Amino acid sequence: MAAKVDTYVVLGASNRFYFTRLLTSFGCVVLGVNEKFFITDFRYAGMTKDLTDFTVITVEGGGLYRAVVDCCKRIGAKVIGYEDDVLTVQEFKDLKQALSDFTLKAAGEDLVRMRAVKSAEEIELIAASQALNEKALAKAVAQIKPGMTEKDLAALVTYEILRCGAENVSFEPIVAFGENTAVPHHHPSHKKLEKNDLILIDMGAKLNGYCSDLTRTFSLGEPNGELVKIHSIVLEAQNYALQHIKAGMTGHEADSLAREYIIANGFSTEFGHSLGHGVGVDIHEYPRAAKKSENILEENMVISVEPGIYVEGLGGVRIEDLVVVQHDGVRNLNEFSKTLNL
Repeated sequence: MAAKVDTYVVLGASNRFYFTRLLTSFGCVVLGVNEKFFITDFRYAGMTKDLTDFTVITVEGGGLYRAVVDCCKRIGAKVIGYEDDVLTVQEFKDLKQALSDFTLKAAGEDLVRMRAVKSAEEIELIAASQALNEKALAKAVAQIKPGMTEKDLAALVTYEILRCGAENVSFEPIVAFGENTAVPHHHPSHKKLEKNDLILIDMGAKLNGYCSDLTRTFSLGEPNGELVKIHSIVLEAQNYALQHIKAGMTGHEADSLAREYIIANGFSTEFGHSLGHGVGVDIHEYPRAAKKSENILEENMVISVEPGIYVEGLGGVRIEDLVVVQHDGVRNLNEFSKTLNL
């Protein structure tokens, strides 16, 4: 039987933030059974005064790995878990050399699963991020007009997110007009908005270290009748999924709630991405709600629900909400309208 991890050495920025709530570009968290250490340098030492449950160690120059070894010896570590999903090859070589007296075990999945189920505090932080995201979208939408380019609107979305108080966007906004909406992850171009075009906006804010994610599809005027039909199908598919997702089902089962509805309405290949993904410190986290996902949705996981239909040469529609999985359904963190016409 393989030995169990008794200590975790955490070097990845997102995992460091998860445990310390400190945004730093350098450092390491060492988690033992009964003791925790945060190793950093002079630049961040002044931020650590509230880390009362950590022993804080400040190092200089190349002293990081020496400090990691000292911490592991101090707590009597034997089997050390490392982030096999985060470390570069060189970082792993350096860690392996420094910890040659210990047994190393890949433990990235352990940390992924620790972060998947959100605490009540985390849920409210994500809810606040999404509320800010919706506020920024409302401000941006109010300024949409014919003749502006996709790049203009993407810059406006970013500006409004920052102006509303976010520390950053959680990803570069996706903005597409007209036929470009058929490309799910379209990069904003110099294409100008014309009357009756579809407008797809996929955006996210980062507030207090937590991400949000939101997509709406609008029309400035009266779009092609087929696109009106597609919008209705996507909205109905999302509503059905939102009514039936609950803790205990697999990611595949959640995905099929929307996918089967879309297929039944004649679009068997036009929904090419997964229904959703976890959201938290990172914009894409465990679990996945996808065709082949056996991830079990657990209570207090936060996931996106974002079905879409994309028809090349015509256009596409995606509608996305964030929800908290609960034992008997979901708590929707969104209030923004899903109507097609602005």
